[in-house]
Amino acid sequence: MKRVLKRPSTLAAAALAGSAGLAQADTQSELLDLRARVEALEAENQQAGSIPGDFRLGGTSVDIYGYVKADFFYDFDFIQGDSAFVNNIGEPVNATDGRFDATIRQTRLGIRTSTQTGIGLLQGQLELDLFGGSSSSPELRVRHANIQIGDHWLIGQTWTNFMPIGQYPASVEFNGPVGIAFARRPQVRYSNSFGNGFDYSLSIEESAVPSDDPVFTAAVQYSNDVVTARIAGLTGNAVSGGVETDQTGVTLSGAITPWNGGLFQATYVTGEAIGPLLIGLGDAISGGQANDADGYTLEFRQQINDQWNVGIAYGREDYDLPTSTGTLSFTELETIHVNAFYSPADNLTFSAEYIFGERNDTISGNSFDGDRIQLAVQLDF
Repeated sequence: MKRVLKRPSTLAAAALAGSAGLAQADTQSELLDLRARVEALEAENQQAGSIPGDFRLGGTSVDIYGYVKADFFYDFDFIQGDSAFVNNIGEPVNATDGRFDATIRQTRLGIRTSTQTGIGLLQGQLELDLFGGSSSSPELRVRHANIQIGDHWLIGQTWTNFMPIGQYPASVEFNGPVGIAFARRPQVRYSNSFGNGFDYSLSIEESAVPSDDPVFTAAVQYSNDVVTARIAGLTGNAVSGGVETDQTGVTLSGAITPWNGGLFQATYVTGEAIGPLLIGLGDAISGGQANDADGYTLEFRQQINDQWNVGIAYGREDYDLPTSTGTLSFTELETIHVNAFYSPADNLTFSAEYIFGERNDTISGNSFDGDRIQLAVQLDF
């Protein structure tokens, strides 16, 4: 969507041209003053025009983005829901001989703004999807809502700084493999770099678990054309049933492109009371004790040509203590995603994915698994 607005400098220039007929009545200083105003307006317009966007509102550039996505899936053993939630596997109420379903809940809409000011570039983001409400009655839900001041400060809701978003495996279904941190939290974050490919970020965030205190995170990343490596740490506390415990975690992640179109990625997360930050949503506190957890993901992707790319991703979560899911509980979760993406046009993607999920309880000995096939069409804008 493009909106063409008359430039203030054009209007001012027209006024200057119209004044030529009254040149004898104008003083030289008035002409010089008018020319100075024109030059100032032109400079202001050029500065605003340097910020890309779909259209402008005054000195603010506005960009609208998002996509429409339709997903079609078939669960063979257990109904996993619109987001392929592996915790649903095993629960008797979810058992099925096979069920087809479809959803548009991944559809997304976002707005970004950019404004040049006396204190630097101010940017805003508001992003929504349809995962509010229920499967049968989707509603808008806020994903991101934040303000960026200059190059260093972010205030508002976005991905937790503890999460390695750059190494998040690609998937057709919403969640992706277990074993990785996945959360958006309100926060204040400071980011900077110190040359030679190194970046760091510090944040104070709202806790993802019941707590009277915030969490503090720090991350350092190194990247070049071939390799990316990142480490992040988190500290806070968790409260449940009158029990308070420390919450600590470390995430290691990395990626390498060993050849043209190839990509290997891996993440490892470990800590105490960090379950609610992971895909599997394990309990932070179980039986009055902090629940220690470990998570892993591995992904290999290959870009075959401009239209095709394929990949496989593995994820696993291990907990010291069980997490209840209704009639059952789990201490281990495991997933495998095998997918392919085909883009006949820059903004249109067809995708297909096979998903295997398994949940185990090492205490009770219960073990369940389920299979799913998912197809999707996505139109970006």
